[in-house]
Amino acid sequence: MRFTKPALSFDDQLDRLVERGLTVPDRPRALHYLRNINYYRLGAYWLPFEADHATHQFQAGTSFEDVLNLYVFDREFRLLLLDVIERLEVSVRTQWAYHMAHQYGPHCYLDWNLFSPRWNHFQRLGSLEREVAKSQETFIRHLHSTYEEPLPPIWALVEILTFGQLSQWYKNTRHREDRNAVARPYGLDETILASLLHHLTTVRNHCAHHARLWNREFTVLPKVPRRGEAALVESLQPNGDRRIYNTLAMILYLMDQVSPNHSWRSRLLRLIEDYAVPVQDMGFPGDWQSHPLWLVR
Repeated sequence: MRFTKPALSFDDQLDRLVERGLTVPDRPRALHYLRNINYYRLGAYWLPFEADHATHQFQAGTSFEDVLNLYVFDREFRLLLLDVIERLEVSVRTQWAYHMAHQYGPHCYLDWNLFSPRWNHFQRLGSLEREVAKSQETFIRHLHSTYEEPLPPIWALVEILTFGQLSQWYKNTRHREDRNAVARPYGLDETILASLLHHLTTVRNHCAHHARLWNREFTVLPKVPRRGEAALVESLQPNGDRRIYNTLAMILYLMDQVSPNHSWRSRLLRLIEDYAVPVQDMGFPGDWQSHPLWLVR
């Protein structure tokens, strides 16, 4: 079937929504948002308000403001997640580089024996060389001009790795005792940390590309620990739920280790309260507020 639908003007877009039963209390305001937020992007946020997806008719009483409220919440939610993922990423960079440098030396990452034989170490080194060659970081240029080694020590190199690269280098660190030495300060097993880092790279990418997070179902999921800190284990949903609740619970737990006096928990709870979003669509269990992990310190 050929696509024959014509492009609609902003006014026509709004008229179509009104025809489908959407209440628009302030037409100029609604048009302003349609001029600045793509109709197709907003569609992901009015979908939950449809009474009949086949006809796209809205539930009675649904307002443009309801849709906009959900959209703005999701935007603020993404920014909040970008903030916390940065802090966790920086911490793991520090722990991995510190352990590997003290255990094997400043240029340990050059030794293919320290990494999984199933991983193409030679290809990964080539990627690192290209990253270093194009880097404009002052500390990288200083090291390159001062020392004869073509690549910097691991504690400098780790600062120009992408989050995805860091996740892969950690996951493919060959010896389990080395991976566990990095995971231990967080009170996690290395398999849990490796899985969570992989998952968080996908979450971060969704945030960076302004994709919907609120009720998204993820393909790459973090492994759920079955033992360990009770406050974490008891707060998690069983494996199988693909929404973001478990991610948030594990982030909160990690932040309690990385920065015990952090305010991220309060900021998240305030965001949920301010926008009054239906958290069950994010995978939150009905009794989530009774779990110790969610209590404000």
